[in-house]
Amino acid sequence: MKLPSLWIVGDLYEGKPKPAIFRRAAIDLFIPMPFSPGDKLGPYELLAPLGAGGMGEVWKARDTRLNRIVAIKRLKGQHSARFEQEARAIAALNHPHICQIHDIGPDYLVLEYIEGRPLTGPLPAEEALKLALQAASALEEAHAKGILHRDLKPANILLSTKREVKLLDFGLARLATDADPGATLTIEGTVLGTAAYMAPEQAQGQALDQRSDIFSFGAVLYEMFSGRRAFPGEHALSTIADVIHKEPEPLQAAPDLVRIVTRCLRKLPAERYGSVAELRMALESARLSTPQADLPSIAVLPFANMSADKEQEYFSDGLAEEILNLLAKIPALKVIARTSSFAFRGKEQDITKIAETLRVRTILEGSVRRSGNRIRVTAQLINAADGSHLWSERYDRELTDVFEVQDEIAAAISGALQLRLAPQDAAAERYKPSVPAYEAYLKGRHHLYKQTLASMAMGKEYFEQAILLDPKFALPYSDLGTYYGTLAILGLRPSHKVMSQLQAWSQKALELDPSLQEAHANLALKAYSFDYDWNEAERRLAIALARDPVPAWACYVNAVNKVALGRAREAEERLRRLVEEDPLMAFNRNFLAVVFLATGRDREAEREFRHIVELDENSPNGWWGLGRVYYARGEVSEALRCFEKAYSVSPFAPHNCGTLAGLLARTGDQRRADEMLAGLGPPEAYGVPRAWAFFHLLKGETEKAVDWWEKVIDQRDPFAMLTPRVEAGEGLRSSPHWPELAKRMNLPESAW
Repeated sequence: MKLPSLWIVGDLYEGKPKPAIFRRAAIDLFIPMPFSPGDKLGPYELLAPLGAGGMGEVWKARDTRLNRIVAIKRLKGQHSARFEQEARAIAALNHPHICQIHDIGPDYLVLEYIEGRPLTGPLPAEEALKLALQAASALEEAHAKGILHRDLKPANILLSTKREVKLLDFGLARLATDADPGATLTIEGTVLGTAAYMAPEQAQGQALDQRSDIFSFGAVLYEMFSGRRAFPGEHALSTIADVIHKEPEPLQAAPDLVRIVTRCLRKLPAERYGSVAELRMALESARLSTPQADLPSIAVLPFANMSADKEQEYFSDGLAEEILNLLAKIPALKVIARTSSFAFRGKEQDITKIAETLRVRTILEGSVRRSGNRIRVTAQLINAADGSHLWSERYDRELTDVFEVQDEIAAAISGALQLRLAPQDAAAERYKPSVPAYEAYLKGRHHLYKQTLASMAMGKEYFEQAILLDPKFALPYSDLGTYYGTLAILGLRPSHKVMSQLQAWSQKALELDPSLQEAHANLALKAYSFDYDWNEAERRLAIALARDPVPAWACYVNAVNKVALGRAREAEERLRRLVEEDPLMAFNRNFLAVVFLATGRDREAEREFRHIVELDENSPNGWWGLGRVYYARGEVSEALRCFEKAYSVSPFAPHNCGTLAGLLARTGDQRRADEMLAGLGPPEAYGVPRAWAFFHLLKGETEKAVDWWEKVIDQRDPFAMLTPRVEAGEGLRSSPHWPELAKRMNLPESAW
């Protein structure tokens, strides 16, 4: 067995104390003697060399104690100071696609042995995408622990014999807690990393962050899909120059893959994906189709109101929305939802920029002029690529013909896009309400979208008016049910009073239209949040989700149900689709963020909550969610700032009051906390137990929170079954009394 380097230095001093300079020199300057097959390092017997590089060598070995094959990695003397760093980096990670560490010796690491070969391209697109997702999930895990890899390249991504990837070699990795002001380390003036895969900022010796690894990952993706390097310089210097200044040759792949790789390889970090989680989501939603097979897509912009009466805007909006709903029934057409399409109202923007933002190929815009009982509707379908008109038409009709106009426009667009309506929808006879009832319904929806207390009340009045004008019109009945359910969710009215209203209005809607998905979703909400009848909820949701397009409300109700049952991932795909179809709708992102919280993916949840407050700076859900993420990370001052904002815009929500009061008390402002709690009212009032429970949870008083949560359950507060899955830290589910709470909600044992 070879003597350790310090022993060699020690011979010069014959056992006397050695000066520190020589102890340091022994580490920095000693070049280890070469290994040979049969050598032993403690319990490890070396079998055969696996590879060598500038920083060390790797051997196949056997652990004689466990009779297990392992990989031994020994670093050269001048790099041995990195042993502890690499060991800490790998030991902090536990992921199926990251090579695991078994042991550490004086100058070697013992790693998981993997049968396989370095990743090479080109690979079939489907397999490449699968492997890319595995590697991305591994890198996401590293970043979540604050670890940058800094040397991503095909040679450090091993493809096993099972066709799975393993991320290797964290020798250049940096923990975020390392006292290393510049994320790039140098040895003898050379930037660490591999020239063809390092980010421009890394090549220039600048500070790195997650986006630097994303650039390297993009270079790996480019090679996986194409079989060639993105930056194939003749030598290291020319390669680095290309990385900094040149764009790679165009990638020949599906449009989604080209878009993803191109964004990863942007020169400026700010133009890349903000996190690997965001990149992974893009890969998960990527289609492998060719440009010719790419699905047609459309956004319906709000029709301009050209009437003398500006109050007629609700009518022009309603007309555009109905056309949008008809187009959404075309199975081969991607249709952007109302909120995102209508976000461009009154904004003078280029059609191509709108299309790029919404990721669609065609735009429908139009105008409505109403005079007495006559309407004039103009509509034009525009090719976003060059601004050319694919189709345009003008309709002069009696107001009573408005439904025929909607159908004609949808059919004309279908023909222009060379598609057809789904057969079951084309044959179905849609109920056509009276025009006054339809107008009242549109006004109700118009006010409901504003989501303020006053506008919700006004929406309710218009729905009731629509029912009086046409008692056979099913939609306003269902929306009235949704209105009452929302009151319970917001803590504004007791569930015992409003859930019966939700049920009555929803059942009336189903008497008129037994397949109405929104009404079935309402009854599912009541089943699991009020009756604790999980089987009935599943039955209703199966109907609500059975037919595309699935209404957003049904997706929301389904998401809360699945989160409560501990099956949040089952709701994720539909929510991702909602976000893709309506990217500017903050409410969609909120439910996706809740799914991320429930599955322990706080960083992804944080990204969605940030999107929400960017879209709506007065979103209580967005600010509360950000506060929850910061609190879980121990960033109390940031959590307090966010909870303050949530409370300021929605003081009537009990959880906003209780959360803020709890954190105030925890940080020493007991006086203000007491003032807030005093304003809640008597403990038996609806919503008050929720506030007190959140207060004690934030203070870390779990058992007191459990006592209040029993009252939350008794009040049939819709938060009862959701909160235990998304709270931060040691919460309700950590209490020994949790099984009792779960039984009170009739939760199946699989959800405990």
